[in-house]
Amino acid sequence: MTATHWYVITGAPSSGKTTLLAELEKTGYHVVHEVARTIIESELARGRTLQQIRADKKSFENRILEAKIALEAKLAKDEVIFLDRGVPDSIAYFKVSGLDPAIAWAKSRPDHYRKVFLLDRLPFQRDHVRIEESATAAELERALEMGYRELGYAVRRINVMPVADRLKIILDALGDDRYAGLRDKGE
Repeated sequence: MTATHWYVITGAPSSGKTTLLAELEKTGYHVVHEVARTIIESELARGRTLQQIRADKKSFENRILEAKIALEAKLAKDEVIFLDRGVPDSIAYFKVSGLDPAIAWAKSRPDHYRKVFLLDRLPFQRDHVRIEESATAAELERALEMGYRELGYAVRRINVMPVADRLKIILDALGDDRYAGLRDKGE
């Protein structure tokens, strides 16, 4: 396993990942946005419906897994990077979709993330790419935590709270004092 300086922000759909990652980006961090959302939005732009995109669950989940692997292969291992979901997230998505997660397990081992932060769920909100129901989101949250823990990660859960407080928890965990400077300026 290769150690990296990458930090995973994960959680069920509607957990505030995108909002938190936008704040990390504003603070100056390199952020890698969610691959699945990018794939879905690209397909929607081509005129396909969510039902068409997700019709073949196995093909859809494999496409996301391979895209995450290809993306991470291009990243500098010694650069501090925040990832909106890591490769092991696919383990949970395969399981919840009723698919065999063996390939996701096997492909989740090469790189070692510095830390994994799991955001607790906010009230569920649908958007143009989410099809999950609240119960599925809860199942995904449990599967995400279990998958990372089974891979040996000490998952740091972050409760529901204002985004500034979530940001502070992450920056404190990194030993980054940038947040203190932002707070002192009243931002």
